[in-house]
Amino acid sequence: MSTARSSLLMAGGTIVSRILGFVRAVLLAVTIGVTTNAADAFGIANQLPNNVYAIIAGGVLNAVLVPQIIKARKHKDGGQGYIDRLVTLIISGFTIVTVVTTLAAPFLVSIYTTGWSSDQLALATAFAYWCLPQLFFYGLYSLFGEILNARSAFGPFMWAPVLNNLVAIAGMLAFIVLFGADPTGHRAISDWGSEQVILLAGTATAGVASQALILLLFWKRIGLKFRLNFGWRGVGLRPAAKAASWTLGMVLVTQAGGLVQSIVASSTITARETGGLAVASVAAASIGWLVFMLPHSIATVSIATASFTKISQHAHDGDIAALKRDLGASLRAILAISAFAAATLTVLAYPIARVFVGEYEATIALGNVIMAMMVGLVSFSFVFMLQRAFYALEDTRTPFFFTLAQISVFIVGALIIAQTVPAVWLVAALSLLNSVSITIQAVLAYRLLRRRIGRFEGIGLAGAATRMIAAGIVAGFAGWSYLHFTGLIEQGGYGLATVLGAVITCIPAGLIMAVVYFAVLALLGVEETWKAWLGVAKAFKGIVRR
Repeated sequence: MSTARSSLLMAGGTIVSRILGFVRAVLLAVTIGVTTNAADAFGIANQLPNNVYAIIAGGVLNAVLVPQIIKARKHKDGGQGYIDRLVTLIISGFTIVTVVTTLAAPFLVSIYTTGWSSDQLALATAFAYWCLPQLFFYGLYSLFGEILNARSAFGPFMWAPVLNNLVAIAGMLAFIVLFGADPTGHRAISDWGSEQVILLAGTATAGVASQALILLLFWKRIGLKFRLNFGWRGVGLRPAAKAASWTLGMVLVTQAGGLVQSIVASSTITARETGGLAVASVAAASIGWLVFMLPHSIATVSIATASFTKISQHAHDGDIAALKRDLGASLRAILAISAFAAATLTVLAYPIARVFVGEYEATIALGNVIMAMMVGLVSFSFVFMLQRAFYALEDTRTPFFFTLAQISVFIVGALIIAQTVPAVWLVAALSLLNSVSITIQAVLAYRLLRRRIGRFEGIGLAGAATRMIAAGIVAGFAGWSYLHFTGLIEQGGYGLATVLGAVITCIPAGLIMAVVYFAVLALLGVEETWKAWLGVAKAFKGIVRR
């Protein structure tokens, strides 16, 4: 399957999943709010398994599995023995870590928060006991999915989260029916009972479990059968462990930055309780991240995942010219999409925020966070693809150092922000700081990759990036002008008055920006204006025929 067809297949699953993810997030906002204490308690608890997973294996599986499995396919058994041993090892490790981590829930909640009351900590801990088992299933999902990706079976990995969202949505609907919705936080922390905690957090975990286990159904299609095999010695896992060590270090550094961000963001709850303000905190940051990840997940992850297997094969064959050609094409496609997405979501930040929250002050608070995050979208997507290039070259050491530089800038900046920025602006300031630090990381990563494989001759990457970003700025200005002169997003304006008004406002503004963006790209002679759409059309036609 071609990269275009693979990307389209994955993007289809991601689009459906992200749409359901938005529905899920809106339902969660209706159920427990966004700028409420219950929302922050659940936000911390539901994020913990992601944080711990990232620490122990997040980037390790991505960096190590695909290149190593491609090598293992040359074994006499087609890599089956290697996969059995590797899967057994990772499942065993995740089982132990999940049990220990769940027992440590009170400690984990305490280190990710600051200034919380005992009731607030107790509710977050109760949620955490039910959310932390997600850690085991996140591990299974990544493990099973990367093995499928290495065999060029890309679809299941991207479509499985659809089931996760459906299960979680069903849980929240049941919660609203049984206990009622509380978007403004009228329900006191002390009024939360075990039934409410179990239903909300338990169904969230059930969704992650279903997302992982359904991937086993697709193994037979690629000729894989899993058997537990504890014979780990002498099977060639040492190269994987060596590659994983640097990636583990990178993830630890990243999580250090995440820990600082969580601690600083959680401190704003005090201002909410004492001043009665609609202050963005942990839950608002999570919603902002959801919006931020929408274009990244649909476009960048789909393109990078499909491209990763190809460039890994090129690297294994020593064909650097082919690697640069495919990598350059993927980077151009990613830049074309992320530049437009960043401009569009920045301009539409307030109407998008209105979909999640009702009060004007809360809308502005969440919208500011979204805008600050979008500053770094292009750089974030760029770094994501560059990391895969280093992983394909089996170089996990270099990504550690350019990530260390980014996190160092962020931590120093976050500590300054914590002491100087008012609580009402604090989370937005942290988001902007993160965008700036990621941009520094992107420049450093690109220079280091060029030093490793040479310039991208004939690809015109730097020039294309400049023109795409310029087109995004022009398109953003056009969209902002439309919203500004029509008064749609002023206080009391149609675009912020109701959820329906916010959605309707986004449609013409988005169309205006799309037309302007592609018109500017065409005037600047960027081939993605026609080549990308032609490739998508051909890929879609091929999938329909198949």
